[in-house]
Amino acid sequence: MSNPPNALVPVRPAQPPAVVRSENENPMSLVKDAIKLTDKEDVRNRLPDILGRALARTWIDTAFHESFSRDPQATLATNGVEMPDNMIIEFQKPDSNRPRIVVYEKKPHSKFRTRIFYLQLVMMAGR
Repeated sequence: MSNPPNALVPVRPAQPPAVVRSENENPMSLVKDAIKLTDKEDVRNRLPDILGRALARTWIDTAFHESFSRDPQATLATNGVEMPDNMIIEFQKPDSNRPRIVVYEKKPHSKFRTRIFYLQLVMMAGR
């Protein structure tokens, strides 16, 4: 571990994460095995990673982009992700360079919905 002489906290060198893929695994799949999300906390904890893959895939897979922009929940179901009935997913700005996925929760017997989270890919450059 080598730190600069003025470092207040020791820092370990960063190591890239290792990803082991089997020959049978499809790199375009959203999930390894089919999953069923059961409640708001499950959605909040597990869905951002899955939707990140979906959003990235919309940039490189035209057929997936068309399907996802028309009906995100049906596309997720087709790809092995089952959502709770009270969750709504919207794919906003599908024709822009900065599309966004928003996940809402709809309360029973109400026409209102609450935003749980949104996901948007943003490119940043540094110098």
